[in-house]
Amino acid sequence: MYNLKKIIKFIVLIGFFLIQSKVQAGSYEDFFKAVQFDNVRTVQTLLQRGFDPNTVNPEGIPALMLAVREPSLKVAELLASWPQTKTEVRNANDESPLMLAALRGYLPLVKKLVANDADVNKPGWTPLHYAATGGHVPIVEFLLEESAYIDAESPNGTTPLMMAAMYGSPEAVKVLIQAGADLTLKNQLGMTALDFAVRGQRPNARELIETGLARLAERQRRNVQLQPGPAEQPATR
Repeated sequence: MYNLKKIIKFIVLIGFFLIQSKVQAGSYEDFFKAVQFDNVRTVQTLLQRGFDPNTVNPEGIPALMLAVREPSLKVAELLASWPQTKTEVRNANDESPLMLAALRGYLPLVKKLVANDADVNKPGWTPLHYAATGGHVPIVEFLLEESAYIDAESPNGTTPLMMAAMYGSPEAVKVLIQAGADLTLKNQLGMTALDFAVRGQRPNARELIETGLARLAERQRRNVQLQPGPAEQPATR
């Protein structure tokens, strides 16, 4: 009788395990289908039931990254604001969800990601590089307010201003210059922001940078004039 009870208990446990496995498999499929089609209600229900927001799909892509890539913006914003979500994940190109959101101009998503500890100053290419490349002024301004390093250098020394000059918008170039971006920096190929504007055939960006350089030269000239000459130096005792 004792052995029979053990066998029955074992069978019950196996049945419970199989049922749970089936439920989990169904939840997994439902979750990623909902992410793909921006079904925020289903995703929220599964998360509230304890589904891990950091689960990866069969290709190894985290749900947050997939939602930004689709884009499934309602789901992406939900995942970005979910406390258990890891916002610092990377794709094969070392891009974070914050970088992709910045490139595409998704300001509400950018704000939620930053609020959930996404790295504004990620090493290498940064979210500010990507926002500048897309010419998205509100995101550029927001990232600067969040202490993004304005002269961040990519692995080849390219700055956000250089990217804005060649690919972004004149407005993004203007915001970066006004915020104090260094106009004189060069990347590893010896190219300045002005060179980027010329190569990208962006006359408006070129004009803004040339004006900025002229003002910089004028300030430097005035500083030299204000410095006392040898005859004006105080006598030493």
